[in-house]
Amino acid sequence: MAENQQAAGTENQNQPQFALQRIYVKDLSFESPNAPLVFQEQWKPQVNLDLNTAHNKISDNQYEVVLSLTVTAKVGEKVAYIVEIQQAGVFMVSGIEGPQLGQMLGAYCPTILFPYAREAIDGIVNKGSFPALMLAPVNFDAIYAQALKRKQEEAAGEAKEEQTH
Repeated sequence: MAENQQAAGTENQNQPQFALQRIYVKDLSFESPNAPLVFQEQWKPQVNLDLNTAHNKISDNQYEVVLSLTVTAKVGEKVAYIVEIQQAGVFMVSGIEGPQLGQMLGAYCPTILFPYAREAIDGIVNKGSFPALMLAPVNFDAIYAQALKRKQEEAAGEAKEEQTH
């Protein structure tokens, strides 16, 4: 019986495991360079969202994933506000390697972090005396797939270039 329990313990160690350990704001900034004059403009902003993800290994099975968002709202040519946030999380990932690990860190974890970043952005925009800003959901799986395809195409292009020289 002890052998069966030991074998089951070994099997569990090889099973894929994932756990969120901590979510935190790593960096947050808000600028309203044209306040208070921008408050006199009719509020029909053009909102631009730039996002990026990064990850780094902390220990054998711990990773920090950082979702960076920059939101720029303009009224006409005037910048109403700029919000920059780095929403981060520490994730425990074991038993997952290769492309699956890349997918987990590049798409799944940012999907978990995004609602926290969206809430922080909305809160800071409100504190800046601007109307609420609820960012639309982001499909990180599609973004990750596009980035992967672009990398593969670049690698194929470089390989062709090396063959012709």
